[in-house]
Amino acid sequence: MKTNHYSAFLTALLFTFYLTAQPSKQLVEVIVSPNHTDWTYDVGEQAEFSINVLRNQVPIEGVKIDYKIETDPGYREVKIWDEGTLSLNNKTKVKAPKFKDPGFLRCTVTVTVDGKEYSSYATAGFAPYKIKPTTTLPSDFEAFWEKGKEELAEVPMNPVLTLLPERCTNKVDVYHVQLDNVKGKIYGILCTPKKAGKYPAILHVPGAGIRPYYGEVDEAAEGFVSFTIGIHGIPVTLDTGVYDDLQAGALNNYQVFNLDDKDNMYYRRVYLGCVRAVDFLDSLDSFNGEDMAVTGGSQGGALSIVTASLDDRIDYLAAFYPALSDMTGFLHGRAGGWPQIFVDDFTNKPEKIEVSKYYDVVNFARSVKAEGWYSWGYNDNVCPPASTFAAYNVINAEKELHIFQETQHWTFPEQRELKNLWLFGKLRQ
Repeated sequence: MKTNHYSAFLTALLFTFYLTAQPSKQLVEVIVSPNHTDWTYDVGEQAEFSINVLRNQVPIEGVKIDYKIETDPGYREVKIWDEGTLSLNNKTKVKAPKFKDPGFLRCTVTVTVDGKEYSSYATAGFAPYKIKPTTTLPSDFEAFWEKGKEELAEVPMNPVLTLLPERCTNKVDVYHVQLDNVKGKIYGILCTPKKAGKYPAILHVPGAGIRPYYGEVDEAAEGFVSFTIGIHGIPVTLDTGVYDDLQAGALNNYQVFNLDDKDNMYYRRVYLGCVRAVDFLDSLDSFNGEDMAVTGGSQGGALSIVTASLDDRIDYLAAFYPALSDMTGFLHGRAGGWPQIFVDDFTNKPEKIEVSKYYDVVNFARSVKAEGWYSWGYNDNVCPPASTFAAYNVINAEKELHIFQETQHWTFPEQRELKNLWLFGKLRQ
């Protein structure tokens, strides 16, 4: 594929991703507004939600709206605290029951206009910085992962770099990379500046799913060594149909594979593979040997924290809504982090609950030393805010959290710009 055709393809792909990552605009807009501008309350305060419905940006009155109040459910069902039906006017408000513990309370409103249903919600936070994890730290947690890293260190890295000429630019070289990992391989896309020199390095760890990767060419053009990895032990430049088939078949629900066996749980090889990716970056002549960061969102946010915890060569981490955080939440009456397990007989078994503790981001967050930048929203139904706060609150390293309250499992362009400004600035200082 010629470079200009590839660039057009990549632009179209990224544009499609942008469209799917952002909320879509509907003809009728339901607006649920907490009476605190930051959506945040002290324990014992009472949240009140104002309800408005707009069509063509003009308020609709006189229609019936249904509302329900519940603790943040993620994408699962939880006990409803209050529900009812109201006739909408310009002063329609719903008072929520008082919330007596740190956590989150959601008001969901549904309206039917011209036979079509529209819905939206807002989630109020109550003393979120006081949320404590429900998971616990196994006594042998550190020893378990030290043993894993020792096993990894015995495996030669054996890097294989394949230049991808069609992806290179006049400023950046792009390579497909293969590395040996415990029980298989790690693959990724390396982007390096063509200009000779020593550069800071950024490791990009992926969100959930199975897909090809293209690397961060623009980032390398800015003067960084950039390495984007996949986690499934398969090359990351195959036809998309291969990944679709794996997603539907052999790797469907990979996130809970061997959840009852801590030595063979799916994420053991993944977490150690992230350390192997750091080994690779550290070995590159183009790396300046001093400044390294890791970043990602969702599963990638989780892997950012895990990597920084396991490997002190990471100086900075930037994470959006980290998944795999406080996964036992549903066993304690609140939403657990993605993949939102422990809600049925299949997962609610003592051995699976115990194994989850060795892979829960909370228990890695406890030992993070890298300076960190974090961001998420109160409305996230995939990585519920109670779970992400449970991890954030135990981090003792220098950190900053940027809340964009209304965001669900997506980010505003301003969030991504803010993250890059922070991360690039730290690596260049």
